[in-house]
Amino acid sequence: MDVAVCGGGNAALCAAIAARRAGASVVLLERAPAYVRGGNTRHTRDIRLAHDEPNAAATGSYAEEELLDDLLRVTAGETNRPLAELTIRESKSLASWMSEQGVHWQKPLKGTLHLARTNGFFLGGGKNLVNTYYDTVERLGVRVVYETSVVGFELRERAVQAVVYERAGAVERLRCGAVIVAAGGFEADVDWLKEYWGDAAGQFRIRGTPYNTGLALKALYEAGAKRIGDPRGLHCIAVDARAPKFDGGIVTRIDAIPFGIAVGADGARFYDEGEDLWPKRYAIWGKLIAELPGQAAYAIFDRKSIGGFIPSVYRPLCAQSIEELALVLDLEPGALVRTVTAFNDAIRPGGTFQPGSLDDCRTEGLAIPKSHWARPIDTPPYYGYPLRPGVTFTYLGVEVDAGARVIDADGRGFDNVFAAGECMAGNILSRGYLAGFGLTIGTVFGRIAGESAAAHVRA
Repeated sequence: MDVAVCGGGNAALCAAIAARRAGASVVLLERAPAYVRGGNTRHTRDIRLAHDEPNAAATGSYAEEELLDDLLRVTAGETNRPLAELTIRESKSLASWMSEQGVHWQKPLKGTLHLARTNGFFLGGGKNLVNTYYDTVERLGVRVVYETSVVGFELRERAVQAVVYERAGAVERLRCGAVIVAAGGFEADVDWLKEYWGDAAGQFRIRGTPYNTGLALKALYEAGAKRIGDPRGLHCIAVDARAPKFDGGIVTRIDAIPFGIAVGADGARFYDEGEDLWPKRYAIWGKLIAELPGQAAYAIFDRKSIGGFIPSVYRPLCAQSIEELALVLDLEPGALVRTVTAFNDAIRPGGTFQPGSLDDCRTEGLAIPKSHWARPIDTPPYYGYPLRPGVTFTYLGVEVDAGARVIDADGRGFDNVFAAGECMAGNILSRGYLAGFGLTIGTVFGRIAGESAAAHVRA
């Protein structure tokens, strides 16, 4: 076999397509059963794309410079600049490339974070994207093997000779000319998370697949790959506390926070709910909640906000007064009443509420202000969502070069080992998040890895 692709989500599928179209024979090793194939990609719905003019995927224009500026803002400038610029430059070709693989596009739903200009929404969401790509790889002649866990690599000098995997209780070897690791991060291994987060990790909800436990990532480290990224780093958002431990997906996300306030288990606010535009900053809330006692928080709002955001799959809890809502949420009524009263009293009069922009609705005089979208919580019924940290992926991964080649601890590249997706995204996304940009990195570097691996075996 020329190329072995380890993983079964977006990055792995793009790598398999690119390698096969470049003339290599390819096998794709997917850990999950076929019915839940696709990793975290099953839960996606859009991809961030630079474009100079409207196309089939997105409206308006979104220049490379603007996307780079957005990335530098959320990462505080901590990114591999050449790889970031490469990703952004290559993203301009993704809408047409994805269409060539069978992907169709749709308009975004109302209330989807104002992303119509910056992001393309694929028809049918992530599940359909996964199925489309699997149809493509199988049509191209890629061999797909399910329920296969990559656990090691056999090396000779600087080259992998064989992939070691477990399947049906047996350990087997697959000889290959090149390896692409695109098997995600380690977010589904709660014990590994606890190494960096302690017992708090036990309260996390893992939004995606339970199969991303970092087995292939560990195998890369054991082979001598250079680590990159903050081991404590997470793409972590606020999700409904009633979500399942694994695989809750996008429908458990809570988008209500900018429309009201967020309080901890003590009933007090703990951060500015109006700090910045929602598309840029929604990812901060999971980590904020993860650092609270008990990893629990609550989104509080009133009737005026209903219909302004996409609701969770679970209905918000409801009451006719703030005191009653506190009891429903198991909060101390007096504490929540004091918080809401102080918030209402601090709102600066005269502002025009504009959820799609940085409006002039703000508070004055509070130790923790609300910079935008502040309006009184005074119209019954009152609502609340219980919140937990919802982990999408981890930032710890391996260093790669512009050809997606994995770098070893000595700073040199392996001869025939490449990586794409979550396991190398930390080169570019060191912190924070831009909606849809993880899929951008996976698609760009999946293509690059596939082409690089195919070029290696043809050389």
